[in-house]
Amino acid sequence: MIGDRTRIGIIGAGFISDYHIQGLQAAGGEIVIISSITEESALTKAKPYEIANATGDYREVLDRQDIDAVLILTPDFTHRDLAIQAAQAGKAIYLQKPMARNSTECREIIAAARQAGVPLYVSFMHRYFEEVERTQELLNENFLGRIFSVRQRNATAGAKWASWFYKKENVGGGVVMQLGVHGIDLLRFLFGDIVAVRATLAQTKHEVVLADGSVVKPDNEDLALITYRFADGMIGNHEAIYNEVAGTDRFRMEIYGEKGSAWLRTERGRLAIYAPQYLGHSGWFTPDLTSQDSGLRQHNHFLQMLSGEVPSDRSAQDGLISILVTEAIYRSADSGSWVEVEQP
Repeated sequence: MIGDRTRIGIIGAGFISDYHIQGLQAAGGEIVIISSITEESALTKAKPYEIANATGDYREVLDRQDIDAVLILTPDFTHRDLAIQAAQAGKAIYLQKPMARNSTECREIIAAARQAGVPLYVSFMHRYFEEVERTQELLNENFLGRIFSVRQRNATAGAKWASWFYKKENVGGGVVMQLGVHGIDLLRFLFGDIVAVRATLAQTKHEVVLADGSVVKPDNEDLALITYRFADGMIGNHEAIYNEVAGTDRFRMEIYGEKGSAWLRTERGRLAIYAPQYLGHSGWFTPDLTSQDSGLRQHNHFLQMLSGEVPSDRSAQDGLISILVTEAIYRSADSGSWVEVEQP
């Protein structure tokens, strides 16, 4: 750390990098260098954000002695190797979800970070939405009572900006790994451990037209219908979909408890609560949510963890567990039966 600012290097200048750059700069982090697959694409990303250094060689990021941490925002099939190299270079690591393509790669990343003695975090942006934070408060204070069930929906028209999403080898699966993992983490974050799953998967599209007009032929699933059994006995239903024109606005969640219900990111708004005992009246209540800047909250938390202002979270372990859940989902779809989730 130079002075009172954390200095950051970024590896990867694709679609998700804008979110992280904006969040880091808003939170007071200094981005020293960004790399991409070509110097030209790195420069194109760096210029509007006034990032001083851009390179087509990620090793220049890892070799710099004037940065404290690296963000790895590259395709899934690169995560393991880049994260291990970053750990060996002595850099704190913030790794875009999913952590890796399988649990073996996740464990290798965790082992490398532990051996090098560097912090390791996995980016799960949905945790930082204000409506999620407010819902966590409701659950912690038992305003909804015992929770019986939850419905989670993640749906988009698919990732149309790159072909690598549509190859199982690149992502370790399909929509479950790429989109569903957001929902898996969010459900675990709010409701605890998932102990068993039952799933049905399908590939509904055999050709996808990308934004540049090129056509790819997917070999992975684009539809998943999943049921979860949680450690406390609660049941959850989860849809992960890569073939819906309208899609969801990030996600949709419905929570049903003995004292009330809560809906997140639905037609009722970002958060709506029906809890007569808590509210003192019947009918839905929509609290005033003042901020939409989840990126600022997420990256401020990251910088605070790096500086020691707050304890480190367990997102690296959660990153591994989310992949263990996805692996159970694939086993369940193959067997047609309930499958227990391996515990780390």
